[in-house]
Amino acid sequence: MKIVIGAPGNGAALKDALKAHLEADDRVTAVVDLSAPDISYPDVSFQAAQAIAGGGADRGILICGTGVGTAIAANKVAGVRAATAHDLVTVRGSVENYDAQVLCMGQNVIAPPAAWALVDVWLGLRHDPSGSYGPRVAEIAAFEARDTTPPT
Repeated sequence: MKIVIGAPGNGAALKDALKAHLEADDRVTAVVDLSAPDISYPDVSFQAAQAIAGGGADRGILICGTGVGTAIAANKVAGVRAATAHDLVTVRGSVENYDAQVLCMGQNVIAPPAAWALVDVWLGLRHDPSGSYGPRVAEIAAFEARDTTPPT
């Protein structure tokens, strides 16, 4: 599994801790770090989401102060579902139910050992489109495909 990871300055410490674990995990074939010293959270989020939407990566992890800003930005890229999650129930649901490809976390919210425990579970999760949430994810994708109204 190819993972893109990224963070602005206020998420760099947690991103670095997670990146080291990902690089040592046999389930991960490549880790692409999109971070830069002066990158903004929208920019790194857009880049990660575009890599996933374009097929250049399977999943992404984005870190900012709370995980909320990166999720909002990544979700602006068509075909990408990003979720902020800091607990097991939300991490599981984000993938199993909603087929989220991007996990967003906040450096100010979760400590590296707890974040790694969740990412470790996240790496093994899969979405079943034939499950009860499959039609809901399809409904979201259908709306996204036909909605051409510019945001106001």
